[in-house]
Amino acid sequence: MIVFERSSGGVQATPAGRDFLRMARSILDQMDTLVTNSHSAGRGEAGRLVIGFYTSVSAGNLRATLIEYAQRFPQIVIGMVECSRTRLVTALRNGAIDLAIVTGEAPLLDNKFMPLWSERILITLPEGHRLAASETICWTDLRDETLLLSLRDPGPEIQDLLVTKFASPESRPKLLNHDVSRESINSLVGAGFGIGLTIEASLGSNFTGVTYREARDGTGPSRIGYSAHWRADNENPALENFLRLLGERYPSPAT
Repeated sequence: MIVFERSSGGVQATPAGRDFLRMARSILDQMDTLVTNSHSAGRGEAGRLVIGFYTSVSAGNLRATLIEYAQRFPQIVIGMVECSRTRLVTALRNGAIDLAIVTGEAPLLDNKFMPLWSERILITLPEGHRLAASETICWTDLRDETLLLSLRDPGPEIQDLLVTKFASPESRPKLLNHDVSRESINSLVGAGFGIGLTIEASLGSNFTGVTYREARDGTGPSRIGYSAHWRADNENPALENFLRLLGERYPSPAT
């Protein structure tokens, strides 16, 4: 194939040569793009990050953190996995997710972890309930109520909290456990089947016939803490940047 030809006017590309040059420029442009994308991925500015959770993303700290991360790193594809604590532990072990955000501050197996935020525990009441007239409600006010709890996370953690708030089983509200979602519990509350307990992040969801009130004791609002967990051998640069953002937003108290 003749790429160039010489004439009295100088050296010019042949038709075949012009096609060759167009292909060469296209290959060089693709190489430049590959190099740029590789550098971006190495800095955690491109790629994919998969986060597991079982809190609500309708409002609250997780939602706000995700929004800020997406604004900082718009080329990162964020995958979300909502499931139970047990399944999150398995997903971490298998590398199916990069990070798990759960309630409590105890390590999940041998994973690394970081304490994050805490959220208020809220009481969900049917509209017109006798306790809805108060802006805040003491735990002892729930003694004669029927309390609906989900068997799914974080229902067990909330039930453990109840044990610490009532001195004896006789003083606790009547507990009815349901193997349904938080959303279904709120729907049952709105239908008048009892009252419920939820986390502050759920305030972003609206349910017909349901109102929210703060649960308090002698020390103030009752809260439940969250933490992030990840594998020590996870070398995903996108995870590193997400952990850096978490550290900026929720710095650990000085020791």
